[in-house]
Amino acid sequence: MPGKTTKPRITKFTNCRLVRGSSLVDQDLWIDSLTGKILKDQEAFYELHLSPDEIIDLGGRIVAPGMIDVQLNGAHGFDFSVPADTKDEYDEGLRMVNKGLARTGVTSYLPTVVSSTAEVYHKVLPSLAPTAKTHIATDGAESLGAHAEGPFISPGRNGIHKSEVLQSAETFEDLLTVYGVNNLQENPIKMITAAPEVGNMMAHIPELTKRGIIYSIGHSDSTYEQAVAATHQGARMITHLFNAMRPFYHRNPGIFGLLGQSERRRPFYGIIADGIHLHPTSIKIAYNAHPDGCVLVTDAMRLCGLPDGVYDWTNGERIVKSGARLTLEGSDKIAGSSATLIECVNNFRRWSGASTAQAINAVTATPAKLLGLEGVKGSLESGADADLVILGEYEDAFAGSVLTVDQVWKFGVKIHDTEKAVV
Repeated sequence: MPGKTTKPRITKFTNCRLVRGSSLVDQDLWIDSLTGKILKDQEAFYELHLSPDEIIDLGGRIVAPGMIDVQLNGAHGFDFSVPADTKDEYDEGLRMVNKGLARTGVTSYLPTVVSSTAEVYHKVLPSLAPTAKTHIATDGAESLGAHAEGPFISPGRNGIHKSEVLQSAETFEDLLTVYGVNNLQENPIKMITAAPEVGNMMAHIPELTKRGIIYSIGHSDSTYEQAVAATHQGARMITHLFNAMRPFYHRNPGIFGLLGQSERRRPFYGIIADGIHLHPTSIKIAYNAHPDGCVLVTDAMRLCGLPDGVYDWTNGERIVKSGARLTLEGSDKIAGSSATLIECVNNFRRWSGASTAQAINAVTATPAKLLGLEGVKGSLESGADADLVILGEYEDAFAGSVLTVDQVWKFGVKIHDTEKAVV
């Protein structure tokens, strides 16, 4: 839904570089705040006889589609997996997160709910449904539907998911009971992470995919053969590759081995490039094996955006935040991340050997393709939603070239500027 603001209606960006495929191209871009879409500049000028209300000289900066995070557990002190006393209170927390995410360049995302009880899913999932029909620009980031990470996962690969809430789905009725019938029929859920080897989950993958839900293999002890069987059933994604799964072994490559399958069978895969979850070389190996399937995610917790310190978590334990690193108190067990998506892009670009455009694609075009939103999100083609990030670039003595989020536009309306915050 386009923004309420209609002045200026037509904005033309000039003296900029656009992300086009795997390259950056010197080209102007026209957007319309009334329709919330990107315009075809020649058609707008010559056929529709439109002229820009505003022309913005970007001084050579990069124009990229708005970033998409398909695995985000919360931010700014708000946890998607913790119901509030009232729905209004929960929804107010969501609005705070949406505005905060927009300031980091994330314009769309999948709010992620970790393994929980049926009561929790029934309470929170309706609020996490896609908001495209009601969303306005000034709301900030837009939900594309919920990501239910668990509770049908391996007890031996649960990470920090609460072991007492983990379940095994023998019949599809078990999924309906846990998530709620309406949540699986009306599709507040866009993606489910589950272990295909647990219970009878393998048999339920086709029914989930038939309902338009992406099945992602994760928190799993699957062998290579079981993982391959899951892709034959319809699995299309791997949740945070390498983390919370059977390690690669030369005689049984496990889930990672799926990246060596034929093009038709290779799934998309999430990578947490925060410098904590994975060694840079592991990221480079995965990317070189299947560059077109790489989706950068933050797996960020509610502590993202908060100061360093020790915080209570939902299972009664406590989490230590030190920069982007989150660990369970008294251990070295990783407890998610607090990195931003642009930080992951910068790390990934430095470690993987990907070009700037290719690194940006991993948070724009590739997740859009995974979600079935090609031509709508993650694109600068005419007709796509005018969700944009204007990226600056500077040289750091240690990190080299670093991208910065200078402006954010949602549905053709500027909602954030580093010089003057709008959201």
